[in-house]
Amino acid sequence: MFITLTSDKITFRFKSKQWHYHFDEIKELGLVRRKKMFYLENTAFAAVTAITYYFMIFTNVSDLYYIIPAVLCYTILVIARFYHTDEFVYLVMIKDVYDNEKRIKIASNDRLLIGKQIDSFLELQFNQNIKKTA
Repeated sequence: MFITLTSDKITFRFKSKQWHYHFDEIKELGLVRRKKMFYLENTAFAAVTAITYYFMIFTNVSDLYYIIPAVLCYTILVIARFYHTDEFVYLVMIKDVYDNEKRIKIASNDRLLIGKQIDSFLELQFNQNIKKTA
């Protein structure tokens, strides 16, 4: 379990780390989805393209000497880019009243379970706020 709820405390456990908060200390809790960035693959793709254009325009190298390595490099880059099918990175964001913010990276297959736990916490917090104001 990622979140453990008691009557007045909430405990977050992730791998070997553990955080304790009181219900009133948490200002914001949510699941954040960020798109993965492929800087290394995109930079390598641009570099291979630039080198290929350089050989094509400024040298007298015959076609097979730079086309075959370029195609092989493009093949490797495409395989590296599409090897991992996960397009998004999921984070749990915990913000407390002291303006401390923690972002915890979670696996995409744990997203549904952790999302349900966060929803149950938010529902419990909402019910406690209603009781306070009523």
